[in-house]
Amino acid sequence: MLSHRHFVFLHGFLHPNPNPNPNPFLLFPTPPSRKPLSSFPIRALDSDNQPVSLAPFEPDQEPNISLLSRRQNANSTGLLLLHSETLAQSTEEDGEDREEEEEIRRKVAEEVSLATRRNPRFPGSIDFPKAGRLDPPPDLRLVLGGDDRVLKRALEVRRGVAAETLKVALRAGKLSVTYSTNLVSKLSDFVDHVVIEAAALKGVPEFSHMSFNARARSYIESSGVVPLVKWLKHNSLTYPQIGKVICMCSGNLVRVRLIVDWLKSIHVKGEFLGIVLVKGGFVSSCSFEALEEIVDYLEENGVRREWVGFIVSRCPQMLCLTMEELETRVKFYMDMGLDRKDFGTMVFDYPKALGFFSMEDMNSKVQYLKEFGLSGEGVGRLLAFKPQLMGCSIEERWKPLVKYLYYLGVPRDGMKRILMVKPMIFCVDLETTIAPKVRFLQDIGIRDEAIGGVLVKFPPILTYSLYKKIRPVVIFLMTKAGVSQKDIGKVIALDPQLVGCSIIKKLEVNVNYFLSLGIRLHSLGEMIADFPMLLRYNLDILRPKYRYLRRIMVRPLQDLIEFPRFFSYSLDGRIAPRHQILLANRINFKLRYMLVDSDEGFNKRVQAAVERREKFEAGKANLEMANSDSAQVASTTP
Repeated sequence: MLSHRHFVFLHGFLHPNPNPNPNPFLLFPTPPSRKPLSSFPIRALDSDNQPVSLAPFEPDQEPNISLLSRRQNANSTGLLLLHSETLAQSTEEDGEDREEEEEIRRKVAEEVSLATRRNPRFPGSIDFPKAGRLDPPPDLRLVLGGDDRVLKRALEVRRGVAAETLKVALRAGKLSVTYSTNLVSKLSDFVDHVVIEAAALKGVPEFSHMSFNARARSYIESSGVVPLVKWLKHNSLTYPQIGKVICMCSGNLVRVRLIVDWLKSIHVKGEFLGIVLVKGGFVSSCSFEALEEIVDYLEENGVRREWVGFIVSRCPQMLCLTMEELETRVKFYMDMGLDRKDFGTMVFDYPKALGFFSMEDMNSKVQYLKEFGLSGEGVGRLLAFKPQLMGCSIEERWKPLVKYLYYLGVPRDGMKRILMVKPMIFCVDLETTIAPKVRFLQDIGIRDEAIGGVLVKFPPILTYSLYKKIRPVVIFLMTKAGVSQKDIGKVIALDPQLVGCSIIKKLEVNVNYFLSLGIRLHSLGEMIADFPMLLRYNLDILRPKYRYLRRIMVRPLQDLIEFPRFFSYSLDGRIAPRHQILLANRINFKLRYMLVDSDEGFNKRVQAAVERREKFEAGKANLEMANSDSAQVASTTP
């Protein structure tokens, strides 16, 4: 039968070719399979589509394809049959593998079923991280009941619903999405309160049929939180401050409005309302009667009522004090000699001195200040002048400074003077403010043993800016006033007050005046090195003395260059009277000997000069008489 029919070999099957052609033949390659082609039985169909069985190929034998002819669509048909046959064979052989895979899948499904299930999805529920707080408030536990795990899961869902409901309400109040989201994140305590109240409304008949979403929305609307948020924002509170204030009020939102109105009545400005409400901590604790009593007591002790708002803005903790604590603190300062006026200005300058620090801390600082030799009244005057001292730490600020000054050679009396003249030095940082200036003074040539004297003589030098004040003055003296580099340290050591003078209004004006008198720059520098105070006098004092020196005393300019201290003496009290004495006695002194001595020393010096003059005149008269006698004798001699 195969001798007159043509077949096509496709995946174990032979299909008759509808268009037999004995010449063209096509061999289809064996597709990849689990078994070689020789192991498959060869099946074929003749031209009448009747199945024909062929013997399988031997392992080493290739099929005789000369008997297999090509038919129409043989390629696609063969691939389809080949794939179907391969799947059938694979299914039978991989049955055991599939059973093992099914077993593994069943075990995985069982493990997944034991895992925590997703939160129930219903309108209003949301997904948010579970890392948040899960412990329910005690009152919510009483309302809901149940075991801990179920309660925590229910609370987590309810919190999310309440937060989302609050966010929707805020957005309905014309707050932006960003602001609403940020504000809700700050209102965690209020969200818990909403959860509690919404759960409690379940027992109210008129709300019992509502869902939790509806009860939460109803409570948020009735609480007035959205109008309150808008009102607080209108009063210049930030959203973090609004969130903290609402959380502090324990659900009593009406009290927040009353507190804000009261703070505005005592002149607390809008930008400070949030600071006072957040830091004061009295929103839910203090009564209005207690607050008014505190304000009245401060007013009785010298604090003006218009100052109270400014004081409270800088120290909100003052309103949290009880009347007993406030009276004790006021008495603490009054016992150091402060009167009502000094006490009022002290509290205005530094409110924390009254209401921020503990009594123990205040007592320890006062005792430490007394160790400098100050009395109780002295400490009181010091604190009235610089109450910021109460804000400085003894261990971190005062003790390191005292040790540093002692190292520089400043005695205790010198420290006392520094404290009384410039108490701010005990409030600044040692490493960044004081030490760099001391090193600069050493660099310009002031000896180490003289540094302490400079600081005691002029303590404000430690409070001036090194780069804006001290260095510019030193550069001016060296470049414009003729002071040499070797004398600049001497000038600053003799008169450190020069550092405090204005370059434009004082130093430059005086330098130009002396140069206009004809004094050379080099000579002016030597005059300043001899008497640095020369640059600190006003021109109204310099001009009359110079005019008197040149016109009345008729002294040369060199006398002034040699003795620049001439300008330090009073014209009417010393210069003019002593000049008249010299004229009366017909004697003349150098400016140094004329002005330096006291009145007693000057009189002795004048008397000695008069005697010398008289002796000189007497000797000159005798000489003239002797000369005249000898001349007469000579004329009478023949």
